Amino acid sequence: MIRAVMTHTEQTSPAPLETAPAPLEMRPRLGLSLFWRTFFLLSLLLIGSIVAWLQTFRALEFEPRAVQTAQQIASLVNLSRAALVHADPIARVSLIKTLADQEGVRILPREPKDKFEPLSASAMDRRILDELAGRLGRGAVMASSVNREEGLWIGFKIDRDDYWMLLDRTRFSQVGGKTWLVWLITAAALSLAGAAVIARLINRPLKQLSFAASRVRDGDFDASRLDEKAVTSEIREVNIGFNRMAQQLAKIEQDRAVMLAGISHDLRTPLARLRLETEMSVVDPDAREHMAADIDQLDAIIDKFLDYARPDHAELKPVVLNDVIEACMYAIEDHGDIRVNLDMPKNLQVLADEVELARVVSNLLENARRYGKTPETGIAVVDIAAKARNEWVLLKVRDHGMGVSPEALPNLVKPFFRGDAARTAATGAGLGLAIVDKTVQRMGGIFALSNTSSGGLAAHIKLQRPRMMPPMPGGTMGEAERMRAKEAA
Repeated sequence: MIRAVMTHTEQTSPAPLETAPAPLEMRPRLGLSLFWRTFFLLSLLLIGSIVAWLQTFRALEFEPRAVQTAQQIASLVNLSRAALVHADPIARVSLIKTLADQEGVRILPREPKDKFEPLSASAMDRRILDELAGRLGRGAVMASSVNREEGLWIGFKIDRDDYWMLLDRTRFSQVGGKTWLVWLITAAALSLAGAAVIARLINRPLKQLSFAASRVRDGDFDASRLDEKAVTSEIREVNIGFNRMAQQLAKIEQDRAVMLAGISHDLRTPLARLRLETEMSVVDPDAREHMAADIDQLDAIIDKFLDYARPDHAELKPVVLNDVIEACMYAIEDHGDIRVNLDMPKNLQVLADEVELARVVSNLLENARRYGKTPETGIAVVDIAAKARNEWVLLKVRDHGMGVSPEALPNLVKPFFRGDAARTAATGAGLGLAIVDKTVQRMGGIFALSNTSSGGLAAHIKLQRPRMMPPMPGGTMGEAERMRAKEAA
């Protein structure tokens, strides 16, 4: 293998990963949670009901209150008029003073030069005026002010003389304004509080189910148990069914682990015997070499199956990306058909599982060595570049081969999928890129593939940066860690 340090960073910059669309499950999703959606719907329903009830009450209250107000005013006017008609002049002055002092009712003569303003043209005032006209006659007048003095002024006649009666308007005003507003705000607040409680009660089982489903997805079957004694029968049945499903999945996971352990043991033992028998029994060197290569290929395929079926648990910790890539390059340095160009800052750290990350890089290098060779030279030229961007580290591994067809590109991460003939000339299990995609997702990252404009396939990896980057002694990987990464590669 030939190593080189890149000088043309334009060709290896991992910028395309920043503009490449992220997988759907990694994209930020806009929208309301189920709680707020239920709360808003209940709130709209309750507020609409309150407003409708308010309008209905006001409509039903409008006519009786108008008639009652007109009756009170007409009765007061008629009683005052009768008292004044039958009282002598001396008693009339005393009566007017008594009405003003005790009842708040002033009776004044109506002069032709008086200037008055009619009542507001509200529906209630018009209805009261119509009712008064029927009770006091068409000559009755209602005004909101006379000679700039505010109040409820009623114009009426005693014999041929015109008089004003000044009343306190608050005695006859309808309930409204601030009163209605206070009641409406109080009812709306109580309704919204009730809607919040109801929405919380409705969504609590769904929230618990969502949490349990996320724990099952992460493989934590013990923490995903739901309450099987819920009061609501439908929720209780769902919880029981979910718990049974989680139990079955846990059993399937255990059976898979046992089966994989059996495959690893049962298949590799006869393969070892076949290798020994081949070395001892086959005389033809070419046949022996081909048979040994077939056995190695079978052993490698078994490793791929085991890697792909590995449990979805990864212990993430700060890892120096340079050391992992150096270890993976060291593992393939004996191959003469690959050249790696490296361009990344020193001591760049990512949050990952060291062994898993080494397996990812090794699979990408092996994939490029097999399928990304330059047609003219027969050598796979691989460019590896990385850089930090905000809370992420962008890693790009690119070959200079023939690339793949755009139709096949989305399917390369599917298990057992084979691309076009140009990239599948070598034998394999068809799991390399599927393992990379699954491992990167397990470490909380994003994996994407794209054809480059100048030819070749580029693998883009987006991994998290550690929030706190502890200093690494000497910036190098220890010997034990290097050996583990080499074994994983």
